[in-house]
Amino acid sequence: MDTILGPLYTAVSWIIVQFHKLYSIPFGEDSGWAWGLSIVSLVIVIRIALIPLFVKQIKATRNMQALQPKMKAIQERYKNDRQRQSEEMMKLYKETGTNPLSSCLPILAQSPFFLALYQVLNKIANNQVVGVLNQDLVSSAREAHVFGAPIAARFMDSADKVETLNASLTDVRVVTVIMILLMSASQFYTQRQLMTKNVDLTVKTPFMQQQKMLMYVFPIIFAVFGINFPVGVLVYWLTTNVWTLGQQMYIIKRNPTPGSLAWKQRQEKLRAKGKLKEDPAEVQARKAVEAARANRQQPKRMTKAQRQAAAAQAEAKKAEEQAAEGKPSTAEKTSGGDRPARTRQQPKKKSGQRKGPQRPKHPSKK
Repeated sequence: MDTILGPLYTAVSWIIVQFHKLYSIPFGEDSGWAWGLSIVSLVIVIRIALIPLFVKQIKATRNMQALQPKMKAIQERYKNDRQRQSEEMMKLYKETGTNPLSSCLPILAQSPFFLALYQVLNKIANNQVVGVLNQDLVSSAREAHVFGAPIAARFMDSADKVETLNASLTDVRVVTVIMILLMSASQFYTQRQLMTKNVDLTVKTPFMQQQKMLMYVFPIIFAVFGINFPVGVLVYWLTTNVWTLGQQMYIIKRNPTPGSLAWKQRQEKLRAKGKLKEDPAEVQARKAVEAARANRQQPKRMTKAQRQAAAAQAEAKKAEEQAAEGKPSTAEKTSGGDRPARTRQQPKKKSGQRKGPQRPKHPSKK
């Protein structure tokens, strides 16, 4: 691991050291603010470098949403032929220029820096030199506290290990729990904002179900793994979540997905300002729909007695109309009117006739 990520250790530690020199001027070299803000600045540098990948992620996500109906049709058509289904999917991706992995590019590109920072802070906690951090800088970073918790401490650390970092276990656990909750909440709100504002809800696709599931799964994953992250890594991840949230807000406001709630709100604002050019036929159709909706009256709620009285009144009115036309009413049809009831006559029995079947006489007997 150290051999593969060695260059990243050097890059991450060098960026942190440069920002530490800058923040040491107002806060001091051993200040937790100097080291904490250095980690925050590291996040900002990485996220600025990943903006082109983020733009690709937005485009890939939109393309995947637009292709969901076609993908579903392919799955239904070739549900018994997995190989043909995969070939048709790849053909669809190639024709539309869509890459399913593009939506994961920012996370994949950021993962090596995350692992490198994790290892750098882990070595600082173990008082080991790493990258461009010499022994004096490592000792200074070990002594740095963020809200009373050392940046190299974890929630699961023992009391003895925390004491070696000149802190109390209670302070470390309180700070880590608060940061884990904030980290999970920011992740949940980011995904929820994407689902409620920047997705076309008129099209129900499996992709939407997956995104909805991730909205609940990701915060739980962060909470579970967060107890093993050093405080410095929690600062890193909380900062990147807040950055993602703000960046997503900007994208949704400026360039929302067509058909989404954010897109409709943006269209209304542009229409109110007169900056939206529309087809006159569409404007007339929309006004007609709005007028019909405004004139439509909702039926009043009635009690059971009122419903029965209304039904009886309607039945009486119908009977009067039928009587005026000379037709029999419903009640007359049911009872048969004045026609006498037809009685069924039983056949008369002949005298002398025995009841029941008679036994035939035997021919030999007289």
